[in-house]
Amino acid sequence: MQTLLFVTDLNYEAKGRNYYEEDLYLTSKLRKDFQLVICHPEDIETFEKDFDLIVFRNAGPVANFKDKYQAFRKRVATDHLKTYNSFIGKADMNGKEYLIELTNAQFPVIPTIDTVHSLDKLPNVDTYIVKPKDGADSIGLEFVTKDALNGKVDSELKNTLVQPFINFEYEVSFYFIDTEFQYALYAPDKEKRWELKEYVPTEEDLAFAQRFIEWNNLDWGIQRVDACRNEHGELLLVELEDLNPYLSLLELTDETRQNFVKSLKKSIQKALEA
Repeated sequence: MQTLLFVTDLNYEAKGRNYYEEDLYLTSKLRKDFQLVICHPEDIETFEKDFDLIVFRNAGPVANFKDKYQAFRKRVATDHLKTYNSFIGKADMNGKEYLIELTNAQFPVIPTIDTVHSLDKLPNVDTYIVKPKDGADSIGLEFVTKDALNGKVDSELKNTLVQPFINFEYEVSFYFIDTEFQYALYAPDKEKRWELKEYVPTEEDLAFAQRFIEWNNLDWGIQRVDACRNEHGELLLVELEDLNPYLSLLELTDETRQNFVKSLKKSIQKALEA
């Protein structure tokens, strides 16, 4: 039986979510088909060479162990470690720089800059959002007026992102394994963003999400396309989570959850055989 090193921080606390419950559920299903050991993200190096595949799941924000994460990424490349997700993504697994790239390429994304000199690329609004490029879970996020931007944004270091505050209707997430759509969830009450319900996407919605999946071009893995619906009814990308997306598995119907696990096992097998 092939072996998985399942990387997760079972003690990580996140607002509105119990990461450990999701990963305990997943590991209970995966261990029926694979030999599996759970590993804390800061301990990967000790065990990585003893397993067929490293499954990087709910490890929490990698900014919390940035040096070890970067060292791990280097070993993945130099030692040809096999990982799930594959580490060839262009989105969150490398920080938030890609939001600027997508803005410049005129993708349907919340417009994003990293210097006040580029402020003309954003709509003129009363409030802007400033957040660190290597942030996650809203860590370091601030709401800032236009006059205060100069004091919050280092245009030389370019280590922060600036976006216009958008009065959106709701947030919606599309979940994929490899390039295949699995399910969508949304928060009908934007003040309670983690009270999620299943969402039935339109063809236009799926085409929107698929465009980012194709752009990212992962070999294999789980991806979550987070978007918001603006006041004009348009979807705009908030982020493309291609490292360790929280899946809200326990919020799903039993049928949807079982179908997801079945697809995940097939994808993991594909990664093992590659």
